[in-house]
Amino acid sequence: MPSLAQLTDSYLAGSDLLRRATDGLTRAQQLARPVAGKWSTLEVVAHLADFEPVFVDRMKRIIALENPTFFGADENLFAAKLAYHERDLQEELTIVEATRRQFARILRTLPESALQRTGVHNERGPRTLEQLLTTAIGHITHHVPFIDEKRNALGLPN
Repeated sequence: MPSLAQLTDSYLAGSDLLRRATDGLTRAQQLARPVAGKWSTLEVVAHLADFEPVFVDRMKRIIALENPTFFGADENLFAAKLAYHERDLQEELTIVEATRRQFARILRTLPESALQRTGVHNERGPRTLEQLLTTAIGHITHHVPFIDEKRNALGLPN
C-alpha cells in the first residue's frame, strides 16, 4: 500500500501529465472531435477541471467531518450544460493545477492514519480518504490516453 506521501506525490504529478498531453494544441485542435462519438480534448479537460473540485470537496469533508455524506455528479449533464466548448484550455488546466497544489498542502499535514477516515457516497456507499484520493489520482491518468488518441487521429505527436 502506498504511503500518504507517495499518494500525494502521484496526485500532484497528474497536473503535469495533463499539461504535457495538451501542450501545443491550437484552438481548432482542442475543439476537434477526430474520434467518432468521443469528446474533444477541450471537453475532456473541462470535465477534469469540473470534477477536480468535486473530488477535493469530498476528501475535505472526510478529513474535517465525522463520516460525512457526499453526492454523486453526472458527468454527462455537466458536459451538456456547462459550455465546455466555450472554455479556455489554459484556464481549465490552471484550475486543475491550483486545486491539486492547494489540496496537496493539506494532505502533507495529515497523519498516515487519515487515509482510513471515511465518508458515505450516496450511490457507492462507504469510502475512505485513500479510496477517494486513489480515484482522483486515476482520473487524469484514465483520461490522458483519450487525449493521446485524439492527437494521433489528428496526426500530432504525443
